[in-house]
Amino acid sequence: MNFKYIIKEGFAGIKRAKLAASTSIFSLFVAILLLGILSRVSYNIYVQAMSVKDLIEVEVFLFDIDERTTQNIEQSLQGEEFVIEVNYISKDSASAIMKQEFGPGVEELVELNFLPASFRLKIDSEAGASQIETLVSSIQNLRGVDEVKYNEGLLRIMETNLNLFTMVGGGIGLLILLAAVILVYNTIRLTIYAKRELIRAMKLVGATNGFIRSPFIVEGILQGLIAGGLSVLCVFLVFEFILPFYLPEMGILNWPFGQWYFLVGAMMGLAIIMGWVGSRMAARKFIAETYISG
Repeated sequence: MNFKYIIKEGFAGIKRAKLAASTSIFSLFVAILLLGILSRVSYNIYVQAMSVKDLIEVEVFLFDIDERTTQNIEQSLQGEEFVIEVNYISKDSASAIMKQEFGPGVEELVELNFLPASFRLKIDSEAGASQIETLVSSIQNLRGVDEVKYNEGLLRIMETNLNLFTMVGGGIGLLILLAAVILVYNTIRLTIYAKRELIRAMKLVGATNGFIRSPFIVEGILQGLIAGGLSVLCVFLVFEFILPFYLPEMGILNWPFGQWYFLVGAMMGLAIIMGWVGSRMAARKFIAETYISG
């Protein structure tokens, strides 16, 4: 297989159908750009949601029980799947916290020492509302536990909104991907149609389907490379220069996983894959049809 010929023909295909190729590249560029922006914004929304979940604590209030029963409860709590930290607050500590939070004027209440001992549990941020609810039910059944409280309403609202955003964002992303692949597909189809006589001649002299398809697949990959490079450049311009200048508060958006190259690599890889998929589908279908119709 002559790789030099394949690469040369891949570039030539873009030159032959400039309008169609430009449309395809532009569509891929817009698709990858939108997906890149959506990914960065979505990542930051997810991080913020997880940080809010980190603030949600489960408070386990105890009856007036002996030290041994308290220790048994603590051991049971530490063995729960989603509990990552257990802090014990004695009756005296609870009174001191009340005095600190409410300030002067509560001395008489503090002296009554009426607040119960409790445990404050830090929950794994990956735990969902239903899992926390199951955990709370399990804790409620422990001997010596009076009441279990946590901000159930906030957790459910946040989880519902996050799931809705994920579904909507994922649906939009899939539609963008599908539209871009279809445009690459149609561009390669037009290129194949323009070269239909040459393809028939090549088949007659014994050229394999793989050899004929290769330049068109290279053309699709090149379209993906160009579109991916342009979209990456625009993402840098938008997030590093334009948004910080006009909307300074948007400048705090983090790169996914803390590094720019994760998103850039994903955008470039996705652009190449989309170009490859669209061109491969078109080449397999229309090269066979061109030969048969001939």
